[in-house]
Amino acid sequence: MNKKLVCAVPLTALVAFGLYACGSSDSNHADLSSVKNIVVIYAENRSFDNLYGNFPGANGLQNVTATSAVQLDRDGSTLATLPAVWGGLTAKGVTPVVTEAMTVNLPNAPFAIDDPAGFNTSLSTTTRDLYHRFYENQMQIDGGKNDKFAAWADSGGLVMGHYNTNADKLPLYKIAQQYTLADNFFMGAFGGSFLNHQWLVCACTPVYPNADKSPAASSVSAVNDDGVSLKVASNSPASALTGIPKFVNSGNLTPDFFAINTMQPPYQPSGNKPATGGDATLADPAVATTLPPQTQQHIGDLLNNAGISWAWYGGSWGAALADPTVIYGSTNSVPNFQTHHQPFNYFADLAPGTANRAQHLLDGGTNGAEFIKAIDAGTLPQVAFYKPQGNLNEHAGYTDVASGDAHIADLISHLQKSPQWKNMVVVVTYDENGGFWDHVGPPKGDRWGPGSRIPALVISPYAKKSFVDHTQYDTTSILRLITHRFSLPTLPGLASRDSALVANGGKAMGDLTNSLDFSQ
Repeated sequence: MNKKLVCAVPLTALVAFGLYACGSSDSNHADLSSVKNIVVIYAENRSFDNLYGNFPGANGLQNVTATSAVQLDRDGSTLATLPAVWGGLTAKGVTPVVTEAMTVNLPNAPFAIDDPAGFNTSLSTTTRDLYHRFYENQMQIDGGKNDKFAAWADSGGLVMGHYNTNADKLPLYKIAQQYTLADNFFMGAFGGSFLNHQWLVCACTPVYPNADKSPAASSVSAVNDDGVSLKVASNSPASALTGIPKFVNSGNLTPDFFAINTMQPPYQPSGNKPATGGDATLADPAVATTLPPQTQQHIGDLLNNAGISWAWYGGSWGAALADPTVIYGSTNSVPNFQTHHQPFNYFADLAPGTANRAQHLLDGGTNGAEFIKAIDAGTLPQVAFYKPQGNLNEHAGYTDVASGDAHIADLISHLQKSPQWKNMVVVVTYDENGGFWDHVGPPKGDRWGPGSRIPALVISPYAKKSFVDHTQYDTTSILRLITHRFSLPTLPGLASRDSALVANGGKAMGDLTNSLDFSQ
């Protein structure tokens, strides 16, 4: 009988530490090479406890004690109550209206946003947005204690809100019960959507060369000597109970010119218009938030070099190119396209006019219609990323949980009926926590992350059934899975992340293969 070598541990971890250890397996047994398609669906802004804190068998809210969730004030003292939800709990123009005055004197503890005896604000109601920024996230995590989420928030006590979800309320919850839910999965980078999308595709942080001499000079953050906290302004309220914190400068750039908070793509569709009289396919480089084209190596480069087909399907990408007025719409507007959620649109080798762009940056269609066509026809590339349009991505502040969750569950239904399903692995996760508290502190890694814990589902004929996977993962684990499956070189950010984790007494990140069982 023919034999072939099958690595017993994630290949990326072996490469990172110069090790090699493989065993043999009968070639007539399924293994990772049986996976022909990897599909990544990337939703928005939810911590694990916010949506899955009550999931059976998971490390959830049942493990939170009266003292482990207590939030501290900015001076380190215990808050008597949670701060009011500044500006109210629900988004502007949304009913039911939950005003700021209705949120005073909340107990210093997690609370259910949808509790009928409380705010009774359902999964279909859009709540207000919360801070989810690079330095603020680290200040909230407070070295892993997660006890200053309320202190360094602009949303007061809302950071401690979660939903009492179950399979009847949340379609993806039911799917998670059938397949694998990862309960030890962290966002790849501290902060917000912009940076975490970059870490999804390149495990790297964008750069703005010579930013101090650029239009973005005023966006260089004022950071303390510890490198992880912002300098507090002299007129900042001393207590979280009396107001939102103020900083000397919480900008989009680090003092050494890395882009860590929302910057706009240099190419259309972008939140910044073309320069007057300039190239209509570009964003105006004179605007402070336009990021120069990036040249780091990304996963698309590695896939191209290996001859592996891939695509990024942006929900309503075509609509945004045709009509820029659909970009950054108002609350609950459709499609509310988010340009900073399109990470490949920042890279020079995918610039407008290139064959690379035409082949790989595809229109997912409004409501995912074009992506669904490819699913149903069985024409998805070997690696496919899908980003829902704004009103379907679950981001607090401009949309609700229920709409996006139902949309993704519908996509899963199509994928399960696809001609490609039998050899497919689907990963559904969230870009970051959206500012919501989680009780599990992230492992100490490198300068960039990992950040707070987020939900992740692995859905596949090969996924372990009704399984909660406690393996340590982060956003880069998706890149590790792709790298392992297609025998790609290791991106520098993956090796440096694992080295930092180990140097800090932890362990390397998993590559999601523990969620798979090829003996089924």
